Amino acid sequence: MKRVAAIDCGTNSIRLLIADIDDDGSGLHEITRLMEVVRLGQGVDRTGRFDPEALQRTLEATSRYARLCEQHQVQAIRFVATSASRDASNREQFFAGVHQCLGVEVEIISGAQEAHLSFAGAISVLDDGPEPAGRAGARLVVDIGGGSTELVSGSDRTQQEDASMDVGCVRMSERHLHSDPPTRAQIEAAGTDIDAALDEAEQHVELGRVRSVVGVAGSITTVTAHALDLPAYDRDRINGARLTLPEIRQACDELLRMTREQRARLPYMHPGRVDVIGAGALVWDRVLDRVAQRVAQAGGVLEPVVTSEHDILDGIALSLA
Repeated sequence: MKRVAAIDCGTNSIRLLIADIDDDGSGLHEITRLMEVVRLGQGVDRTGRFDPEALQRTLEATSRYARLCEQHQVQAIRFVATSASRDASNREQFFAGVHQCLGVEVEIISGAQEAHLSFAGAISVLDDGPEPAGRAGARLVVDIGGGSTELVSGSDRTQQEDASMDVGCVRMSERHLHSDPPTRAQIEAAGTDIDAALDEAEQHVELGRVRSVVGVAGSITTVTAHALDLPAYDRDRINGARLTLPEIRQACDELLRMTREQRARLPYMHPGRVDVIGAGALVWDRVLDRVAQRVAQAGGVLEPVVTSEHDILDGIALSLA
């Protein structure tokens, strides 16, 4: 086996996975998995640049991750940056800081690459057998990040179609949801942006063929924790949870309409998600509503939605096999 470190630096958080990977890439054996909310994308949608304080927070977290990689004698590291880093004009400063900490280059991946890695990570632990014959493209993986949302469909373990949308929990919060709680007009404006992005995504992903949906990343896992009414964030209970569409939509609506103070009191709420979970819930709600509409129009039936704690981070690690 090979010991690797995968680092996913997104708009809201930076995450580390250290794992042993089988030589043939068939299995991942987790050593440690960490997440810090650093909000690298703070203000990027408005200014097009990294905020100096956000950059400092991110590089401090990177330095801590570098020490862990050294302690665990990691053989290979892949540092992937996504939406915010694609948009920031002063990203060279970020690149230099990461290289100084880790000795590796930052890879800014495209939305299509992000979708591919999310799909690979999400399905790597699903053990529900092959899709029935005639249902190609039946599984849709949805990854809601801080700056973008990826939709990728596939059959069995083969990706077929993908789309990346510039809507995410941080971007929509900063752009629209300014009140506490957000007003109806703000929610409608954000919904209009999300729906327009879905219109474009449907040019690339045929949602009517979907029969099962797998949701990944922090917004979706937090909505799932709320729907399950957990007494604390419990990764084992969240991973693999199957919820009906009404259960998810009710949880999304409740989170969206809470005040920041009410969300902060929830026992499973990460402090770094308090101010953006409403927007993440709105994106999840609009995506599932669109999928359900298209499936019904095609005469199909959408199965309960699965939440996975395995996502792009696992995909990055597996790519190092």
